[in-house]
Amino acid sequence: MLTNSPASQSNPIILDSLPDFRIPAQGCPPRTRLHIDLILLAIEALELGGSEAMLLAARELELQEIIKNRVVLWRMRSTNPWRRSYTRRPLTPEEAKALVVIASHMARRMTVLIRQLLTAYEQLLEKQVPLEQHFRLSKYLERFQAHFRSRMNPRRSKVAAYNSEEKLNQLAISLLSELLFCTGTSGRQRLWTSLFDGELP
Repeated sequence: MLTNSPASQSNPIILDSLPDFRIPAQGCPPRTRLHIDLILLAIEALELGGSEAMLLAARELELQEIIKNRVVLWRMRSTNPWRRSYTRRPLTPEEAKALVVIASHMARRMTVLIRQLLTAYEQLLEKQVPLEQHFRLSKYLERFQAHFRSRMNPRRSKVAAYNSEEKLNQLAISLLSELLFCTGTSGRQRLWTSLFDGELP
């Protein structure tokens, strides 16, 4: 059977585009797990049906051996220590790479929209116009706030720090900037490397 072949058991070739770091046996650091999940949260706020789109992207990128279904994806994302559904299972380097590849792939498809939203944000700030005046931007921010509040554990002090719309909006815009950052040349590699800044010896 195909699932027993050596090729199917090796890591997908696309993951080789990301450098290997000396990651501890317990898996990726907490900050890395947190940041990957927040980036995916921003993508979900940009695209309705984001989870299904991530699974579709996994198939397109031949990552279905790592991210087999919705439950596996949820378990990976639940390694984010801020989550209500936080689980102490490790996030392996291969799983983290797969999520970063998917995030970069989806962000690249939405490059125009991401640029438009960031430009609109800067213009509204400059003119001191409420963000609600821009329909697409306000919808993104509204969905991001809803996702964050429903999935993150408010009992955690770092989550509780985002106790206002203003702070959540700042986080959402910061994540948009990161998504734009990873759409450029070598963006996937830069995003991957940034996830480990200051985290590894």
